[in-house]
Amino acid sequence: MIVDKTEAAGHQQLLKSINRMALVRHLCTHPGLSRADLAGAVQLTKSTISMLVRELIDEGWMVEHEVVATGDLGRRPTPLFVDPGRLVLLGAEVGIDGVRAVITSLTGEVLAQARSGYGGARSAKASIGVLAATMLKVAGRLDGARQRVIGIGVGLPGGVDEASGILHFAPNLSWRDVPVGELLAEKLAGSALARVPLFLQNEADVAAIGEMEFNPAEFIDPLVYVSLNQGVGAGVIVGDRLLRGRHGFAGEVGHIVLQVGGPVCSCGRRGCAEALIAPRAMLPGQDEDDPLAEVQRRLQAGEAQMQRAVKKAGNHLGVLLQNLAAAYDPGCIVLGGAVIDLGEAFVQPAMRTLNDYAQAAGLSPPPVRMSRFGADAVAVGAAALARHRITRPLIGPMPVVARDAVAGA
Repeated sequence: MIVDKTEAAGHQQLLKSINRMALVRHLCTHPGLSRADLAGAVQLTKSTISMLVRELIDEGWMVEHEVVATGDLGRRPTPLFVDPGRLVLLGAEVGIDGVRAVITSLTGEVLAQARSGYGGARSAKASIGVLAATMLKVAGRLDGARQRVIGIGVGLPGGVDEASGILHFAPNLSWRDVPVGELLAEKLAGSALARVPLFLQNEADVAAIGEMEFNPAEFIDPLVYVSLNQGVGAGVIVGDRLLRGRHGFAGEVGHIVLQVGGPVCSCGRRGCAEALIAPRAMLPGQDEDDPLAEVQRRLQAGEAQMQRAVKKAGNHLGVLLQNLAAAYDPGCIVLGGAVIDLGEAFVQPAMRTLNDYAQAAGLSPPPVRMSRFGADAVAVGAAALARHRITRPLIGPMPVVARDAVAGA
C-alpha cells in the first residue's frame, strides 16, 4: 500500500488546527478553566492539551493567570483565559451614508473605533476606498509591537456571495454585482492589512453572528436578528450556523410583501416590509437626505401626524415579526439598527401586534430583545464573523483573500 505522506501531513495539520481552535472557542465561553478541565471538555489527552496550550500562549491566543494562594494543601490548577489584546479582530460596516470600523478582542470587547462619511463618493469603487481608509485608520491605533489583526469581517447592505466576495445587489446604494472583496484587497495592498484573512457577508447576517459569537451566555437557538435601518433585513442562526440560502439572499425579509398593491419599494416590488417600516415609509412623498433624523425631530416636537406614522410603521413591524415567528419558530428575536432609537413609540406597537397574533393562535410570542451592541452591532458582528470562520476550519467558505494565512491558524 502506497501512502501519500504529503496528504497525510495535510490531514494531521488540519486535525491539529481543529483541535487548537476547539480549545480557543471553549475558553471563550468558559474562561478560567485549567488544562485538566479543557482536556475533559474537548476529549483530548492531557499531554496533547499541554502541547497545544503552550503553542497558543506563545502565539497570543491564550494567557494563564497567577494562582491566588488560599492556604489549602496541594497545587492549585492554573486558570487559562483568552488573551484580551494580543490577537485582535477588525470589523467594518458599509452603510448607506458611510462606514464604521472597530477593533475588538477575541471575545468582542471594542478596543478602538472609527467612522467616515462618503461625502461625494457614492460610486462603489470610491465608497470602498473610504472603507479601506477607515479600516487602516482604526488599525493604526494598535500597538504594532504587541498587537496583530488576525481576521477582518465586513458587513454589506445586500445579498452577498461570501465565497467570491461579490455583493450581488444593494438596493439602497444602487450597487449591482460589485466585486467588493477584490476591490478592497486592491485598496489594502501593501498595507499592514494586506494579507489578513478577509470575510464578507450581509449586514444583518453578521449582526446575528455577533449575537451568537460574542454573547454566548444569552444565545438561544434558533436566533433571528432583525436589522432596521434605511433598509430592513434579517440574519438567521440555526444550529451554530448562518442560514445563507442558495444565492446568499436568505434573510432579505425587507422584501417580504406585507401589503398587496402597497407603496413601491427600492427593489421595484410593491408592499414590501421595507416600504412600510423603514424611515422613508414614515415620510411619504418626501425626499430627505436623512429621513430617520427628520422623523426623530418631528416625533420629539410632538407632531400628531408623525406619531401616527411611527405607530403605523411599528404595527407593520409587528406583522413582520409574526411572520418570522411562524416561519422559524425562533428561540429569540433580536432587534437592532438605527430605527430602534425611535424608542417605545415604534417598538411598543410592534410588540402589541406580535402579542395579539400569538394570543389569537393560542401561542406564546417568541422572546424579543434589543441588540446588546447598539449602533456598533454590524461592525462588531463583522468582527465576530471573522472569529467564527477562523475558529471553525471546516465550516463555511474560506476568506476572500489570504487563504493560506487561515490554514495555519
